[in-house]
Amino acid sequence: MEEGKRQRQVAGALQEQLNDIFRRLNLGMIDGGMVSISSVKITPDLLEARVYLSLFQVKDAAITMKKIEAKAWEIKKELADKMKHQLRRIPILNFYNDDTLDYVFKMEQVFKQINEEDSSNTIPNE
Repeated sequence: MEEGKRQRQVAGALQEQLNDIFRRLNLGMIDGGMVSISSVKITPDLLEARVYLSLFQVKDAAITMKKIEAKAWEIKKELADKMKHQLRRIPILNFYNDDTLDYVFKMEQVFKQINEEDSSNTIPNE
């Protein structure tokens, strides 16, 4: 199902506010790695928000996600203070690891390896 205009507007506003909250709560840098919000998707009834986090150079993604989920109540409280005049109900926040960046790096390595194998297998013309 395609996302509606109101969903996109609310998701954009949530992402903007969450970025600010992450910066203020010092959640942008965890365990020597960088955490950023790659996207926010919200259900049609606006009661649940899926927050996709991009983790860069984080040692253990599972531990980092647990640290963020442990602060979920504090994040939601801050979000409620910021958006109480824009939304009737603050959506439930669910955090997910967005591993597309890792996938891109792996694909680049595979393509690089294929190119190296192709260049080593070519026979020069005699």
